[in-house]
Amino acid sequence: MSTEVNEAPSGPGGAADAGGTRGAADVAPGVPAPDRPKPRRRRRRKVLTGTGVLVLLAAAGVTVAVTDPFGNGDAQPASSTDGTTLMAVREGPLSTQVTQSGTLSYAALSDGTPYAVVNQAKGIYTWVPGVGKEIGCGRALYRVDEKPVVLICGGTPAYRALSVGDEGREVRALNENLVKLGYAERSELDPRSDYYGTETAEAVAELQDELGTAETGRLDLGDAVFLPGPLLVTKAMAKAGTRAAPGAQAAQATSAKRQVTVELDPGQQSQVKVGDRAQITLPDNRTTPGRVTRIGTVAKSGDEKQDSSGSTIPVYITLTRPKDAGKLDEAPVRVQITTDGVEKALIVPVTALMGKAGGGYVVEVGDPAGGQGRRLVPVTLGMFDNDNGLVQVSGALSVGDHVVVPAS
Repeated sequence: MSTEVNEAPSGPGGAADAGGTRGAADVAPGVPAPDRPKPRRRRRRKVLTGTGVLVLLAAAGVTVAVTDPFGNGDAQPASSTDGTTLMAVREGPLSTQVTQSGTLSYAALSDGTPYAVVNQAKGIYTWVPGVGKEIGCGRALYRVDEKPVVLICGGTPAYRALSVGDEGREVRALNENLVKLGYAERSELDPRSDYYGTETAEAVAELQDELGTAETGRLDLGDAVFLPGPLLVTKAMAKAGTRAAPGAQAAQATSAKRQVTVELDPGQQSQVKVGDRAQITLPDNRTTPGRVTRIGTVAKSGDEKQDSSGSTIPVYITLTRPKDAGKLDEAPVRVQITTDGVEKALIVPVTALMGKAGGGYVVEVGDPAGGQGRRLVPVTLGMFDNDNGLVQVSGALSVGDHVVVPAS
């Protein structure tokens, strides 16, 4: 949409009057100036509001008088004053971004609560990990009667013994772990299969050998805990030497995966999608890449009784190189999410745009060699790069043309 902002001219004769008469400064070469000064008129600037950017379309210090904008081809741009410069039109990739503050932490459940490590084994705890311990997939999470209880990374909790012939979602998670951890080749075991076949049993036996337990090729209830992982222990519920009761919590944990949470205004929700690339600026100003992995539902901040204008949408970003974050937790970061892009665009600064009487936009093209010839070129707007003040345009422009912009 466009909004008009009135601005009085800096001197007499600054713009065309209602009948198209120009002041002396704007009269085309060779045309005599009027015998008497005309009443001064207030010229208008147009302001473009698009994708969160407020763009001043008439460059500061540039008077543009268009009596019949591109209707008959006779309209000419007025001369610029000293407050402008020329910028080259270029061609290349262009992208749009959403930039927000965020918080770097360890991932937890969608409601922010930690994972519960529920024991199903019987016996005595002989080892329980301490707070801050990271447990990888396929590693011992704790020990009961000196037998390791292994962490299988998956979303379906263990609820039964598993052996050849069983099927289910937890079997698929087991097969994925066995292949990823190198206990079976993809050619031998399909990681997407939810069937516990002889190949699964052989891989489980390899895992049991690595853990130092009997190579049975099956998983009894209590041999493993299925949780999204790897895990970072946040609280030890059990103590070594105490009885391990089935169904009781042995510990609490979060995912050891690093995660950045950004709170977006509802109006920005449509711009961001799962899979978007992100760049995270850490507290020491180093940058690290990430991707949007999940977008939450609208969550009100503060008073639950407040109106929806105070609500935000949580966006979760997983770091591509989690080691870059070190041990930072609950750390403030700056996040730039790339929401869209084009590989090849004709690009000008947004400050080169000027409103055309009757609607639409133009840019003023000048001669970098210092010639006085200038022309107005109508353009169609495309993608905006809000952070860098650039816009994609199409029209009778070429790479290397120079457009008039306000001098910085």
